[in-house]
Amino acid sequence: MKRLWAPMAVLAMTLAGIAAAPAAAKPGAGLWDLYQGGLRSAKYIDLSHKLTPRIPVWQGFGASFFAPAVNPETGQPYTYAEDGFEATSYQLSTDQFGTQLDPPAHWAPEYAAIDELPPTFAVRPLVVISIVPQVRKDFNYSMQVSDIRGFEKRHGRIPRGSVVFVRSDWSKRWPDPALAELTEFPGVSLDALKFLHRKRHILFHGHEPLDTDSTPTLEGEDWLMHHGYAQAEGVASLAGVPATGCLVEIGFPRFAGGLGGYARFVAICPPGTKRGVRIGAVDEAPLPKYESPLHWDPDRGMRVR
Repeated sequence: MKRLWAPMAVLAMTLAGIAAAPAAAKPGAGLWDLYQGGLRSAKYIDLSHKLTPRIPVWQGFGASFFAPAVNPETGQPYTYAEDGFEATSYQLSTDQFGTQLDPPAHWAPEYAAIDELPPTFAVRPLVVISIVPQVRKDFNYSMQVSDIRGFEKRHGRIPRGSVVFVRSDWSKRWPDPALAELTEFPGVSLDALKFLHRKRHILFHGHEPLDTDSTPTLEGEDWLMHHGYAQAEGVASLAGVPATGCLVEIGFPRFAGGLGGYARFVAICPPGTKRGVRIGAVDEAPLPKYESPLHWDPDRGMRVR
């Protein structure tokens, strides 16, 4: 890439130092230096939607429900007043819900399920390619290879093993349930997916809509899954995330045999990024105390403040 953020260089030097270091490294050495020298001052941007019972989801999966967890001995919900705690029961109709990480076993059982994805997925360079101008002209626009090549002319070659998120601003209408009913929406073309994986050897790509493309057969997702590639769907707003220079932290629960992941993606960006929050800028330990306590709202089917 033409522009390399300093912490990435620090990471490379740190890893080289680890390889050459004696067995007994001094306290504080290693990747702690990367944290102190770069990650601590970075800006952190959440790229995942909140999960609620009424977010957009394909109608074929049906509705999901949240409810207070019940004591099986009494049949009554646990309460702060009587039990000193409360808990929630989640009846989720699908693992294809909200911001998600699709393992290839979603379509191809011979490939990895969500619990079989390696831990090396945890942190990767993040590339954000915007197709917003094209989508303004054609809401059903799919990213083309020409868009990727144009991006690389401006920002440099997409690094091997990176994660590529496609910004379309589709997510600006979230959580309007009507989003799940759209038959036309911004996508990623099959040729673009093949280029990213076969020519640039990325880890996976992600998009804001709940499907890869609007073709009748979902040809892009079909190709990805049946060739052993994962993808991210339902990515939250990418506005304000730099095109290059950020990392993405990837987290998801490891349901055994899971065919989808309730994922959390966090962009870790250079300190000068306008969007995001720094470590130390918000209360973390202890976490903040709110004036309005959480309480169950039966109309919304979830806890609110």
